[in-house]
Amino acid sequence: MTTLPEAKLYIDGQLRGASNGGTFDVISPWTGEPVGKAADATADDVNAAIAAARRAFDETDWSTNIEKRVALVKKYRELFEAARPRLGELAIYEAGAAQGAVGRAHVDMALNGWDDYMAVFDKVEWEKDYGEKPAFGMIHKRVGVREAVGVVGAITPWNVPLYVNIGKMVAALLAGCTVILKPAPDTPGMGAIFGELAKEAGFPDGVINVVFGADPALAGEMLVTDPRVDLISFTGSTGVGKRIMEQGAATLKRVFLELGGKSAKIVLDDAPNFAMEVGMAMLVFHAGQGCAVQSRLLVPKSRYEEAKAILKGAYGNFGDNWGDIENPAHIMGPVISKRQMERVKSYIDLGQEEGATLLAGGQIRPDKGGGYFVEPTCFVDVTNDMRIAQEEIFGPVLVVIPYEDDEDAIRIANASSYGLSGGVSGDLNRAINIAKRVRTGSMSVNNGMCIAGDIPFGGYKASGMGREWGVEGIEEFTDVKILAWPVGQAAA
Repeated sequence: MTTLPEAKLYIDGQLRGASNGGTFDVISPWTGEPVGKAADATADDVNAAIAAARRAFDETDWSTNIEKRVALVKKYRELFEAARPRLGELAIYEAGAAQGAVGRAHVDMALNGWDDYMAVFDKVEWEKDYGEKPAFGMIHKRVGVREAVGVVGAITPWNVPLYVNIGKMVAALLAGCTVILKPAPDTPGMGAIFGELAKEAGFPDGVINVVFGADPALAGEMLVTDPRVDLISFTGSTGVGKRIMEQGAATLKRVFLELGGKSAKIVLDDAPNFAMEVGMAMLVFHAGQGCAVQSRLLVPKSRYEEAKAILKGAYGNFGDNWGDIENPAHIMGPVISKRQMERVKSYIDLGQEEGATLLAGGQIRPDKGGGYFVEPTCFVDVTNDMRIAQEEIFGPVLVVIPYEDDEDAIRIANASSYGLSGGVSGDLNRAINIAKRVRTGSMSVNNGMCIAGDIPFGGYKASGMGREWGVEGIEEFTDVKILAWPVGQAAA
């Protein structure tokens, strides 16, 4: 097992350990044993990071010098490209990604998203002409100017850490903000590398800061409650998102929240390849640890028994083709931690108690190694009011629900507190009409790719607010100021 470099804090242009010298172990999901160490930030460290970011925003030209920040973000991207091997290593040993998943969501999709941000940057409308309008006996010229919002606290999760870190950091930097990145304690190395490469790239002191610690709440709560921080960009659970809104209210903190999901995939009775659509629904990629995964499979009652048989065969064929850290064909590894493994298993037990039928999987697999392995699991005979159909499990657990007709499918898909993603497969016009009626932030029609770095992503309802990625993702970190002056006075 590889030993990862110690993850260091990056505060005000300096790589450093914690101010009290403390560290914590980084645990490998594959073995359950330490794979590295990370600096354990104190309140003083977090305070220093906030002060540095505030000073860099208020006292330098970072927020107004577009040419400088674009050049530095481009150089930053080149350094990340050169660091691809290390990024892959971090994804495997720290985040528990299987070899076959690394080059997709964990590294390639993340770096491609960075490139997409650079490509759409020119589409940001930094100045907008609102025309002329008479008022109080004069004609007034009106112009809108888009400006950086200020200091950003970026709080990120452990499931696809590079992808989410890039989604927040690059957009905020391009917008002209200064940033304090607070990655999850499970994956500090994937945050620490942002500090290391920022120093190498030559960013001005204080523009980028990275803090993390064994206590996931300490730095996060300081960022949320400190009036020097203007905006919190958070990806994680709905429960924590609600707490961020509550704690941020005292300072009227702006928030972007990308939260949980319980997305539905609807397979219509006229899907051109019904068996493929049903079989593809197996929740195995990265052990189902994704907020946008389609964890509810909706199939027509008229073909429900057929769908069960298809899934039984699909899970049987998948077999033990997962969980080998050396196998480049494997796309599923362990879940992130013992705590998460126990949480997923508790939902599997709950599903059986609720009366659902366990079609496949359902067991913890210690034979795979000392880490946190849960079998690919599928429940059938599920009703949408069961907790396993309503609550986000964040593991390799698929629930299969029958529906009567299109209206019933739409009703079931919408009968959720979440609204992050989803899919529908069948006749194109019919599928598009259904997709438009599902209350969710993105819908894949006939397996169309609706998540990419050049288009906005975000949720409805309890899945959050605001949008990440695309032009909208950069604009999320800006404010609009309106200027007006009487016509006849020339502006320089």
